[in-house]
Amino acid sequence: MTEISEKTAAATSSDPSRPSSSSHSGSGSTDKDAVRPHMKSSSDPNNEKLDLTKADSAVIVPPKAENIEDHYRHLPPDEAEVLRRQVVSPEVKQGVAVLYRYASRNDILIILVSGLCAIAGGAALPLMTVVFGNLQGVFQDFFVNRTLTSSAFNDKLVEFVLYFVYLGIGEFIVVYISTVGFIWTGENIAGKIRSHYLESCLRQNIGFFDQIGAGEVVTRITSDTNLIQDGISEKVSLTLAAVATFVSAFIIGFIKYWKLTLILFSTVIALLINMGGGSSFILKYNRQSLEAYAHGGSLADEVISSIRNAVAFGTQERLARQYDAHLKNAEYFGFRVKGAVACMIAGMMLVLYLNYGLAFWQGSKMLVDGETSLSNILTILMAVMIGAFNLGNVAPNIQAFTNAVAAAAKIFNTIDRVSPLDSSSNEGEKLDNIQGSIRLSKIKHIYPSRPEVTVMDDVSLEIPAGKVTALVGASGSGKSTIVGLVERFYDPVQGTVYLDGHDISKLNLRWLRQQMALVSQEPTLFGTTIFNNIRHGLIGTKHEEASEEKQRELVIEAAKKANAHDFVSSLPEKYETNVGERGFLLSGGQKQRIAIARAIVSDPKILLLDEATSALDTKSEGVVQAALENASEGRTTITIAHRLSTIRDAHNIVVMSNGRIVEQGTHNELLENKGPYSKLVSAQKIAAAETMTPEEQAAIDEKEASLMRKMTSEKQAAIIADPNDDIAARLDRTSTTKSASSLALQGRKAEAEQKYGLWTLIKLIASFNKREWGFMITGLIFSAICGGGNPTQAVFFAKQITTLSVPVTDQNRHQIKKDSDFWSAMYLMLAFVQLFAFIIQGVLFAKCSERLVHRVRDRAFRAMLRQDVAFFDRDENTAGALTSFLSTETTHVAGLSGVTLGTLLMVGTTLIAAIVLSLAIQWKLSLVCISLIPVLLGCGFFRFWILAKFQRRAKAAYDSSAGFASEAISAIRTVASLTREEDVLKTYRDSLAVQQRKSLISVLKSSTLYAASQSLLFACFAVGFYYGGTLIAKFELSMFQFFLCFMAIIFGAQSAGAYQ
Repeated sequence: MTEISEKTAAATSSDPSRPSSSSHSGSGSTDKDAVRPHMKSSSDPNNEKLDLTKADSAVIVPPKAENIEDHYRHLPPDEAEVLRRQVVSPEVKQGVAVLYRYASRNDILIILVSGLCAIAGGAALPLMTVVFGNLQGVFQDFFVNRTLTSSAFNDKLVEFVLYFVYLGIGEFIVVYISTVGFIWTGENIAGKIRSHYLESCLRQNIGFFDQIGAGEVVTRITSDTNLIQDGISEKVSLTLAAVATFVSAFIIGFIKYWKLTLILFSTVIALLINMGGGSSFILKYNRQSLEAYAHGGSLADEVISSIRNAVAFGTQERLARQYDAHLKNAEYFGFRVKGAVACMIAGMMLVLYLNYGLAFWQGSKMLVDGETSLSNILTILMAVMIGAFNLGNVAPNIQAFTNAVAAAAKIFNTIDRVSPLDSSSNEGEKLDNIQGSIRLSKIKHIYPSRPEVTVMDDVSLEIPAGKVTALVGASGSGKSTIVGLVERFYDPVQGTVYLDGHDISKLNLRWLRQQMALVSQEPTLFGTTIFNNIRHGLIGTKHEEASEEKQRELVIEAAKKANAHDFVSSLPEKYETNVGERGFLLSGGQKQRIAIARAIVSDPKILLLDEATSALDTKSEGVVQAALENASEGRTTITIAHRLSTIRDAHNIVVMSNGRIVEQGTHNELLENKGPYSKLVSAQKIAAAETMTPEEQAAIDEKEASLMRKMTSEKQAAIIADPNDDIAARLDRTSTTKSASSLALQGRKAEAEQKYGLWTLIKLIASFNKREWGFMITGLIFSAICGGGNPTQAVFFAKQITTLSVPVTDQNRHQIKKDSDFWSAMYLMLAFVQLFAFIIQGVLFAKCSERLVHRVRDRAFRAMLRQDVAFFDRDENTAGALTSFLSTETTHVAGLSGVTLGTLLMVGTTLIAAIVLSLAIQWKLSLVCISLIPVLLGCGFFRFWILAKFQRRAKAAYDSSAGFASEAISAIRTVASLTREEDVLKTYRDSLAVQQRKSLISVLKSSTLYAASQSLLFACFAVGFYYGGTLIAKFELSMFQFFLCFMAIIFGAQSAGAYQ
């Protein structure tokens, strides 16, 4: 029973929130600076930080979905409709059925069978109380009433003990089937939902991602799908079992004696009031605590992201104080959360012991009046307790189910959305041959996420086939918008884009994009080999299905043209080198050259270069620019220039300003006009670059190289370790350039872990709580009092059984009632002692743990601010990783503030007191029962450990596939440009299939252990009752001794197992 209360409290107090990702889509073509007026102030910790360095576009802070109509109301109806259909999603009604939309007939059949098994398993627990009560009746008939002979007693004993065995075997079978069935179908259905969701996302237009943000889509596929799987997996089995236990328990109670059962139904009312009230306070304060720390986490993320600014201006101390202010608020509400949890658990213990007292107080009256028997009283008492406390398990599981329904509604909103620009559609014309001429006719464009800004107005432009057209202008002038319209990432609100005289809105979208190749300013690579990254450019071409040898030949040729072959060949694994997620293992220039190779490998008819060489150094840029100029011959090229010197040979240079074309012509023509282009040229001092001799350029290159070597040597010198240095400090200062060996890094970490032993770390953490040692000692004292509750009630229980087992006569009727009332009053006293003990120790430990977390977070943040900048360049020390460490990892030390020690002391007190008491009363039965303690402790531990493992496994199992999907969604523009949608979806589905096969083996093993933990309790009861019965048959054991040993050790060990 205590096991149920502990589990319920833990589930209720768990964090109901989930973090959401804020990453943006990958590199793309929207004007980068067009959004700056709409960015939130970075100085406000309550505002989200918009990381434009990873943005595929200038996707702006989007309007909320419910306000979409208002945002478009000022526009003409036809323009508003064009924008609205690019962002609006259908609303899916919430309901249970939506969770099982993709369930097959086999899934439904397995769910039905598993549901029946879960109900059977839940109903079996109260049946145990019937056997318990009947065995007490057999003991009473033999030992007190003397109505059974020894042989009859042994026959009855074996008969009822075998019932325990049968129940245990049945429980194992049905629990195993229900657990495996629900987890397997949950994983299967969730896998289908994941697959359909990613498929739908890959079909969506770019405006959809601008509206909701790629980060929200990533959150859906990583977190919300886990919520769905959690809600339709083992939680359903646990809910059905808990409800079946409750119903079965009260059916048994009403059959045995309805009047006493009805009186004890007040236990259910009291538990619901306690849990309902406690949960409301917990959720309220938990939400406030999370909000309070969210502000601190936002501040920490912003500070770490801009750590160079903080160091440069010397604001570390002021920022640390700001962070500490948020921590104080989080501590204030966190203390109230844990205090509410302590009060709720204390209330459960109060109800538990009051239930014993009430049952014996009322039951004794009914017994002496001849209305019922002691066997019925015990059966009803145990059944009502099991049923009532199992009902408490329903709430957290129902919450998981409702969370799943809510998450499914959001996911199916996207799945059911029909994209207006669907690259997977077969609709649209495919031209047999194209020349590559492009014409924009009277284009007016508004981004769906920014309906108040017209980014392009009445633009008409001819882009001749086979010619190079360059777009120049200030940031936000509309250059990248033209590229986005040509790729048909968006539909203009007015005007038409033509390809060879054909309206591109009438052409097949996938085919259209396969005729083009895009190289963006921010290169986006995928977490695979260099060879595969370049080979992605062959998708949709005649070489897509070619042999690997032919593809490798094309890849190497493209790499040579992009000046990438030499550095790739110098790598240990050459073209099979994995570039890491988003290509983080390569430098910016290397990534750009790989991206250029990917673009030109397919020999596209149209080449789109959005500041394609901006990330390259001067020397590499010149080589790559020459390669691009060669690649541009014979094909239509649109290039957006960051250095005007790179486009001086373009056939037509288009100068844009504020969404309009202000002039166009060749380089010389525009210089002669003395217009905006001439001013831009003067600003960049092209004349100086034109007159620079090769020797001067080489000298500059050598200076740059010398400077780089100097910086590298200084960085290496900074990591030379002082032998007297703290190993952790040396580790923090270690350089982590891209060429550093990960094995060496692991070795340094292992060295640090070896130096800091467990005891050293415990002492370190304990030093943070020095001021609260008085609270901790007091809490430990009351933990011992809490642990003594179960052995004490075992004495009261045995006394009640002895008192009520005496045959009722007119002479002893009053004495029986009087003695029973006394022990019922003892239960009342015990109930309030436990109430105050649990409240005091819980509140004191709450104070200590929140203070500890506050101080650890504060000192960790200050320690981060003291690190040199190189520390933050390490791949594992990104702003997200360090912020996550501050918010999650630091909370794990809370248990060292006395909570863990208090729990251990509580468990130890329960077991030691039970063992000592039992051995003093009857050593033979005690030794047998003591031998069962490891089994009972193991059952309690493994039951909760495996349930937690199920949840961890479901999340961890799909981390890899979720990471792959997140990478694709975050780089959706690159995926769309490469038409990689089918390739991404196939890879993702293959990953899911592999993981499901692996998971099945893990589920089968874990479910066996979980079913054993549920069923071994019946075996322990069988052993205890059988051996105790044999001792009673030999008159070596009294009923008082039997029930004291049994209740103290068996029930005590079961309760102690729940505390773990």
